[in-house]
Amino acid sequence: MKRLPAVADRFYPGDEASLNQTVYGLLELHNPKKIKNSIAVVSPHAGYVYSGSVCAETMKCIEIPETVVILGPNHHGRGAPISLSKNTWEMPWGDVAIDTNFVSILEDSDSEIKTDEFAHQYEHSLEVQVPFLRALQDNVKIVPLVLAHLSYAMCEELADVLADAIQRFAKPVLIVASSDMNHYESRKTGSVKDRLALEELTALNPYGLYTTVSTNDISMCGIIPVTVALLVAIRLGADKADIIRYSDSGDVSGDIDQVVGYAGAVIYRS
Repeated sequence: MKRLPAVADRFYPGDEASLNQTVYGLLELHNPKKIKNSIAVVSPHAGYVYSGSVCAETMKCIEIPETVVILGPNHHGRGAPISLSKNTWEMPWGDVAIDTNFVSILEDSDSEIKTDEFAHQYEHSLEVQVPFLRALQDNVKIVPLVLAHLSYAMCEELADVLADAIQRFAKPVLIVASSDMNHYESRKTGSVKDRLALEELTALNPYGLYTTVSTNDISMCGIIPVTVALLVAIRLGADKADIIRYSDSGDVSGDIDQVVGYAGAVIYRS
């Protein structure tokens, strides 16, 4: 069984040559300072014309290990609250394997993680991260998890499971939290809201981030993946988070009355 591409030819080019040209072209635009000891990144998931440059600059800051756990929000409301894909992922250049060794560790844990391919069938938030990961790590294997809206207590429980699995795995693992920021308000309003959320992220305050998004009506679709990634990173010794780049859709469309924000961030041990 394979998980087929859901947004090829829409969010990114659907043929290998065009996709490689786009991804490597975006990566070549940036020469950021390298960050060592990265544990997690936050990366946007819009179409590449809008957020690909933010994703490229963020991913290029770090060394991508062979095992990457990708956490994405459940935009479609399908499947279990915490849904794992174990099918091979078909992409325009070929197949991307699941890291079955890491999955085995997760399956040994007493957790709410359920194998549910239905949740992944049409979800784009994880898929758009994969071409950048593969471009920077030829041997990448993924562990894809789609997350519904979870209580903060459930975020903590999942973070405990993932942090324990990473420690037991005993090889480098990167967490990628896929999220766009505030949606469809003016640039002025959206940037203020996004700044509130990003201040909590850089303060390494997962509960503050979770509650700030809720109380300020910030439509950050990946708040749960980012909260979980921040919790995992702290459990693994992270003491710093840097915002690599922030932009919005108005930079491309020219429309600053209805924008979506995009942020790239790295969470690491300094």
